[in-house]
Amino acid sequence: MDMNCPVCSKEMVEKDFGGVKVHVCMNGCHGLWFDWLQLQKLDHKNQGFGDALQAALNYPRANDENRARLVCPKCKIPMYRHEFDLDKEVNVDECYGCGAFFLDSGEFKEIRDHSMSPEEEKAYLNKFVEDMPETKALEQQEQKDVQRADAIAHYTRFLRLSYYATGGKDWLDQPYPKKP
Repeated sequence: MDMNCPVCSKEMVEKDFGGVKVHVCMNGCHGLWFDWLQLQKLDHKNQGFGDALQAALNYPRANDENRARLVCPKCKIPMYRHEFDLDKEVNVDECYGCGAFFLDSGEFKEIRDHSMSPEEEKAYLNKFVEDMPETKALEQQEQKDVQRADAIAHYTRFLRLSYYATGGKDWLDQPYPKKP
């Protein structure tokens, strides 16, 4: 598929990085386009091989932190800039529509050089999920649902046979156990 670079609009060329197809902006900014799940195959040292991979690793770092949001060349929707989940120091552009990543020149080498340990990776992902507004909204809704379930159980206890069999002490009168 022909596509243009989301940064400089030059044509991107498909290259083989050792079994993984990557689009490279050869005649422009030297950015890299990874389709969905392709970057995970190359994000650690010693993954992938070939001249194209080595050339990409030698591109100097070039990144404009003040540029406008990129638009995905495939989906035509705005991409989101965030820290790469396996690197503490690199911001990447991700399309939430097709799952692709765009890396500015030099960011690929940074990712491979600064990968997180498995413990750091887990902590980062947990923080990422906790900071999402959707997660907080779901937690609030869960609290409301638990309160509602407790109230319904309390106010309908007399409808259950177990209420009378235990002399008015029903197991449902106990509060719902809280999550740790």
